[in-house]
Amino acid sequence: MSWLARLFPAGMRRRWWMFRPIDALVALWPAPRRRRGLVVVRMDGIGDMVMFRRALDHYPALFGVERADITVLGCRSWQSLAPVAFAGFRVKAIDEHAFEKKWLYRLKVALWVRRQGFRVAVCDMYMRKVMTADSLVWMSRAPERVVAAPFVTDRTRREYAWYLDRATRVIDTGPYPTHEGLRHFTFLSAVAGRAVPPEIPALPWRDQAPRLPAGGPYVVMNFGSNEPGRRWPFANFLALARRCLEAGFRVVFVGAGQEAFAKPDIAGLDRPGAVDTIGQLTLPELMDVLAHAACVVTNDTGPGHLALGLGTPTVLIAGGGHYGSFVPYPEAIRPKGAAFLSHPMDCYHCLWRCPHRASPSEAFPCVAGVAVEAAWEAVRRVTG
Repeated sequence: MSWLARLFPAGMRRRWWMFRPIDALVALWPAPRRRRGLVVVRMDGIGDMVMFRRALDHYPALFGVERADITVLGCRSWQSLAPVAFAGFRVKAIDEHAFEKKWLYRLKVALWVRRQGFRVAVCDMYMRKVMTADSLVWMSRAPERVVAAPFVTDRTRREYAWYLDRATRVIDTGPYPTHEGLRHFTFLSAVAGRAVPPEIPALPWRDQAPRLPAGGPYVVMNFGSNEPGRRWPFANFLALARRCLEAGFRVVFVGAGQEAFAKPDIAGLDRPGAVDTIGQLTLPELMDVLAHAACVVTNDTGPGHLALGLGTPTVLIAGGGHYGSFVPYPEAIRPKGAAFLSHPMDCYHCLWRCPHRASPSEAFPCVAGVAVEAAWEAVRRVTG
């Protein structure tokens, strides 16, 4: 590639050009002469973090770096878990949305990354945003930049090609839809030059009593999701809650402020065993609740993966948008007591561009089609 093509590549989106001056500023900014440490770019959600965490324990030995010299660039969505879940590592939390949109914030983060003087930069994410993850690897200007080959579309092909050309090593972790939990260990195996067997996702956590009323065993209902389509209908959660209450379980409803719509229906259960914690728990407190549950019933969302990472019996209701990439977990890394439910359809792998719902507020048919009875049988099975 000529120097002119490198400076003015064709086919880039307008946003790439808008942030291009930051690359120039970062390149000119002085960095420590002595390079040290490793930065791991993990600009992804809670579930992806859970699936990656076990692999991180291998990084010190494989890259010859002390735990304390490994910095994880993570998202603010799980920042509050880092002191316990990433003990011994450094964690730098970034507002990924501001980084993708705000020029001054992006420059501030870029200069911070540059000034650290990292020797190695790593990103093993397959599903990632090129203008976030790949640009952070490039901004580090680390002499060694090791990345996984990403999921590429026609829209992002030119931008990925530009950044991948600047990596020192690109590792193919398998075709779509290989599960993310397996990809992490394929990446490690390539770095190690030998097979590193995949491990069941596990998240280190404290043993602290949950902030709940005293009582017997409980089932957690996690009925929220950032994507309405992935929400099993709330009426189904209520019907399942009644079955659990009749069986002698307490039922704890969890969620953030946007799930407050459910409060009247939860109160309408009119049972002492129904516990409403919506909007009341911090993320670490939610972890304590999940860790001590008899079972968690959940949509395909962050808290569901947290429950799986904690080893709690979990019934996860999943759709087929990218079936197999994140859920269900394959047998090689499936936690004990995990049940994955979905409604099979011929249109799986639509990448959530569903043509079968009347409005964006409806559940995807592959999610809504899971029967309450099937969920109840799964709860009985994992709690038996």
